[in-house]
Amino acid sequence: MAVSLLTALIALGLVHVAPQLTHWRGDGGFRRWVAQLGDTSGPARATVTLGVPVVLCLLVMWLIGLMPASDLLRLIFSLVVLLYCFGPHAFEADLEAILKAPDQPSREAAAQALSDDGEAVQWNAIALGEATAYAALRRRFGVLLWFFILGPAGALLYRLAQTMGHDPSLRLDPQAHNAARAFANVADWLPAQLMVFTLALVGHWDAVIGAWKRWHQQQSPNSWYVEGPGFLGAAARADVRVDIEAGDGYAEERTDIIGELIRLRGALLRALLAWLSVVALVVLAGWMA
Repeated sequence: MAVSLLTALIALGLVHVAPQLTHWRGDGGFRRWVAQLGDTSGPARATVTLGVPVVLCLLVMWLIGLMPASDLLRLIFSLVVLLYCFGPHAFEADLEAILKAPDQPSREAAAQALSDDGEAVQWNAIALGEATAYAALRRRFGVLLWFFILGPAGALLYRLAQTMGHDPSLRLDPQAHNAARAFANVADWLPAQLMVFTLALVGHWDAVIGAWKRWHQQQSPNSWYVEGPGFLGAAARADVRVDIEAGDGYAEERTDIIGELIRLRGALLRALLAWLSVVALVVLAGWMA
């Protein structure tokens, strides 16, 4: 866990200093691998598509363990995998592109990069806040959680599942796409739940938890499995809405979208620091035991 924490801190620092590091990853290799399995279909195709890269990752980790200086090599390999999983473009860089855009049309165009499933992001504070929360889940929090739990293979499996399940440009048969999307939704459930409670702690507790409870009361028990973690979107919308209403009412939604995005970015940063702090406490507890 200590090596995982160190790797995560280095990766986050590198992405912050040089966000272009995540641009090199691309999806070309994975797309070619998906295309090569075009003669298969259904859940079997999804299983093979995701399983082979993960098995190769585990094999590399096993081989590294047999080499001299294995700890250093494991850290380097884990760092490379984690940077790959943070791609194909840095979440923070997408937010900066919106904030630094010279005019509203440019901001609206930049905001589309937050969408992973091809759906348009509307230019209003609530819709932008929801898209930002989902982008943070799938490009940072989900990757980091499964990296801490299952190592590089877990992070790789999570990221490839998100790509396969949410990228409409991949040529998949409906059954394989539905299987991959269902798996991606299952992988999203735990980090999305933790994100809700972390956002509540660093933001508006009553509004966020209230929206989370209402979503679960109104939805069928297994709807998240098919439709995704909608409770996170509901919590993000509530967090933004209560901040708007605390200002000048709904008029602020039209005039201070950028200000609300800056506030939400700060909340997500505090949430990330809270997660890293918990992992650091676990590492310290292990050293003291």
